[in-house]
Amino acid sequence: MIFGKTKLELKVGIFVFAGLVILAFFVLSIGKFRTWTSGYQVSFLFDFINGVKVGAPVRFAGMDVGEVKAVGINFLPQEQKTQVQLYSWVKSGVKIPMDSEIWINTLGLLGEKYVEIIPGGDYSQCLEAGQVMTGVDPVPMHEVMRTAKGIVDNLNQTVTKINSGEGTAGKLLGDDTLYNNLEELSEDLKRHPWKLLWKTKEDK
Repeated sequence: MIFGKTKLELKVGIFVFAGLVILAFFVLSIGKFRTWTSGYQVSFLFDFINGVKVGAPVRFAGMDVGEVKAVGINFLPQEQKTQVQLYSWVKSGVKIPMDSEIWINTLGLLGEKYVEIIPGGDYSQCLEAGQVMTGVDPVPMHEVMRTAKGIVDNLNQTVTKINSGEGTAGKLLGDDTLYNNLEELSEDLKRHPWKLLWKTKEDK
């Protein structure tokens, strides 16, 4: 009786252990656990990162090759400005030329922010572990809105000037002389269509 109970407990223990192993595997996979994958640490500097968070993907030529591990702020006293440093992990075997372009990109219009690396062409000098590269700052949304507002304001001013008869376009659209002349020419040709043939012969 005791032996049967011990055997049942052993089966239950094995089942629970197998379940914990499977659960741990899924948790580590979802969290992108890097224990079994080798790589190296690099950093990217920006003046503006547009909301990039820890865990954001790092893509090289459109393929996921790493992720952002930490975000830090550095103050440069000589230049009197602040920069944001993205401490990132990249898979080993990924060679990033020093002349590559680093961008902050977005998945979709309002999607997740990530680091996009456009490969350069000089593979004789590649980014090594611990080195830093400066990225191209994304355009802040308020700058986009400001530019769009300026375009709309200029368009409104142009339409207002045209409607008030200012400028060449305003004078042409506001002056009925051109319209009247065209209307008279059209009526004349309707009454004397032979003038078209006469003009053509004269031109020849």
